[in-house]
Amino acid sequence: MLTLLRLSMRQLGGKRRIALILLLSMLPIALAVVVSFAEGEDESFNSDFINILLDGLMVGGILPIVTMAVATAAFGNELEDQTLSYIVLKPIPRWHIALPKLLASIIIAGPLITASGAIAAWIGMGADPRISAAVGLALFAGVTTYAAIFSWAGLMTTRALAFAIVYVFLWEGLISSFINGVDYLSVRGYTLAIMHGIDKDGLGALSERVIEFPAAVGGAVAVSVVFFYLTVRRLRNMDVP
Repeated sequence: MLTLLRLSMRQLGGKRRIALILLLSMLPIALAVVVSFAEGEDESFNSDFINILLDGLMVGGILPIVTMAVATAAFGNELEDQTLSYIVLKPIPRWHIALPKLLASIIIAGPLITASGAIAAWIGMGADPRISAAVGLALFAGVTTYAAIFSWAGLMTTRALAFAIVYVFLWEGLISSFINGVDYLSVRGYTLAIMHGIDKDGLGALSERVIEFPAAVGGAVAVSVVFFYLTVRRLRNMDVP
C-alpha cells in the first residue's frame, strides 16, 4: 500500500494542481488580514466574519473546490489513461487500492485547507486558539468526507468533476438553503456543526442553523465509511479495459 500511496501522491501532486490549491488556500488568509483592519468598534464583525468568510467562502466554496480537484482525479486519471487495469489485476485486496487513493487526496488537500482556515480564524477572530482549533478540525473532517465521496465519483465516471460541482453548488448550496433537514445529509452541514460543537461560544453565530454535534460527527463518519465501501465494491465488480 505504501508504494501505491507514494505513486498516488506523485500523480495528484502536479505543479498546476498544487499551485491552484495554494492560491485558493491563501485567499481566506489574505481576506482575513484585510477585513480585520475594518473591525473597529463594529459589534457585528464576528458574526459577519463567520457567516461570510468562514461559512460562505471557506466551507461553502474553497473546501469542496480544492477537495474535488484532487479526489476526482485519484481514479479519474487512471480511467482516462486506461492504466487502472495494471493495478486491479494484481492479487491484492481491493481496499489496499482504495485506501491509498483516499489517503493521498486527504494528505494533499487536508493540511493546506486546515491551515488556511485556522490561520484565517486566528487573524479575524482575535487570535483565539480554541476557535482556530475548531475551524481547523472541522475543515479536516470536511476534507475527509468530501474526499471519500469524490474518490468514488472519480471511479464511477470520467465526468466526476461535473458531478462534484453540481452536487456541491446545487444540493449543498441551493437546496439546503430552502429545505430544512438537508444539513443532516450535507457535508457542509456536518462541517459547520462540528466547528460550532467544538467551540459554541466563539462560533455562536452558527448556533441557530447547525445540526446537533453528535449527529454531525456520526454523519461525517458514516458518509466516509459508506463511500469508501462503495469504492471498494466498485473496484471488485467493474470491468476494467
